[in-house]
Order: sequence, then structure tokens, then C-alpha cells
Amino acid sequence: MRKSTFLLPIVVVLVALGLSSLFIVDEREKALVLQFGRVIDVKEEPGLAFKIPLIQEVVRYDDRILSREVGPLEVTPLDDRRLVVDAFARYRIVDVRQFRQAVGAGGIATAETRLDSILRAKTREILGSVSSNDILSSDRAALMLRIRNGAIFEARDLGLEVIDVRLKRTDLPEANLNATFARMRAEREREAADEVARGNEAAQRIRAQADRTVVELVSEARREAEIVRGEADAQRNGIFAEAFGKDPEFFEFYRSLSAYEKALQGGNSSMVMSPDSEFFNYLKSPSGRSE
Repeated sequence: MRKSTFLLPIVVVLVALGLSSLFIVDEREKALVLQFGRVIDVKEEPGLAFKIPLIQEVVRYDDRILSREVGPLEVTPLDDRRLVVDAFARYRIVDVRQFRQAVGAGGIATAETRLDSILRAKTREILGSVSSNDILSSDRAALMLRIRNGAIFEARDLGLEVIDVRLKRTDLPEANLNATFARMRAEREREAADEVARGNEAAQRIRAQADRTVVELVSEARREAEIVRGEADAQRNGIFAEAFGKDPEFFEFYRSLSAYEKALQGGNSSMVMSPDSEFFNYLKSPSGRSE
């Protein structure tokens, strides 16, 4: 009884030590075996692995492709037209031993901070060597390749492999953007004012042409009316002259009656004239007295 009581704790301790000496490496990760902070072994193949309990520890790192967003970065191309770019990178840890030596216990957070510095420096360097039109054109694919190739070389010291670098967004700074919008607005307003001025000029030209056409039409109509009136007066005078030539006495009588009609209009007309006036010749009786 006493013997089993003594052996049981020993067995439990041995089992615990055996279990703590075993660890599993997932296919999505790589592992480092550290002894007092020094790298003893690298486990890159998935499966069961061993370590010395209590003395050695295991640090795991992601073996998959990782993404890193690079915040807004202001660059100045050759034409001094400042731009704000957003980029992102895809990378993976290829040398966990080198990675551990470079970042220490900081791990991924420290590595990404240093990778940001590399990407920012390369982005400023590459984009600063070309014009803004090159950055905004289809040639930007070649520029992203140059940024990636430059970052690959420096990221090796961190045990990282930069797989790809992409520019997500390329804009003008806020101040420049507002100035550009104001300039565009002023340009559109100037174009609108030019269109309005041209429209007013065309309207005045059309209005003047219409007024001149009206004057010409009215003048032509009046000229034709005067011609017709003159021809009618000539025909009327011709008829009167012909009638006067055929019977002068009747013509005088007709003329007098027309004059009486015009002079004696209304129901209470009065005329004061000399009794021997020729105006009433046809109103006098044969004896010489007015009827």
C-alpha cells in the first residue's frame, strides 16, 4: 500500500512530463523550438514533434500568405503634383530562424511595422522618380512591380518574402483636391458664360435679322399697296375723265350732289353762304330762287 502510494505521484509526474514534451505542428504554421531564448530547432513539416519539457518552449508562426495594409501615404512625383496613395502587400514568412533573430519576441506586429517602413520608403522612391501621369496611367502595373522587387530585397533580412504590392487608391491631397474642384468649377462656369454670351449674340443676330425682314416686308407691302392705290386712282380718274368728256353737264351735276352729301351731313346742319354762290346752282328753281 505504501509502495503504490509513493509510486503514483511519480507516474503522474512522468506522464505529465511526457505529454509536455510532445507538440503538434499544424500544416498552416511553422514552429521554433527555443531553449533559454536561443533557437534550437525548426519544425516546418506538419506532424508530431518533441521538445525537452520545462527547458525548451515552442513558438509558432503562420505559414500562410498574409496581407498588410499600408495607410495613406503622400508622395511627390517629378512634376511636383502631390498624390496620396493607399497600398497593400502580400507576404509570407519563409525563414522562421531569420525572422526570430530579426524581430525577437515582437513577432508579427514588429515585423509588420518594419515592413511598413520598407514599403513606404520604396513607394516614395519609385513614385517620386516618375510623373503623376505615369502613376495614374496603365503604366502603374510596372511601378508596382518595381516597388515589390525593391521591397523583396530588404524584406529578406526579416525572413519575409514579399509576394505582391498593389496600389489601391491614388488621389490628390484634400487641399489640392478642393483647389482642383474649384478650378474645374471655375472652368465650367467660364464655359457656361461663353455659351450664354454666344447664345445672346446669336439671339441678337437673329432678332436683328427678323426686324430687318419685318421692315423689308412692311416696306414692300406698302410699296405694292401704293402702286395698287395709284393704279386704282389712275383708273378712277380715267373713268371720271371719260365720263366728263361724254356728258360734262351730268358730271358737274354728280359732283355737286356728292358735295351736297358731304356738306349737309347730320339732321341739323346749317350753312351760311352768299345767296349768289355757285355751290347751290342745282338747288335753285328756274326762276333763280332756292327751293
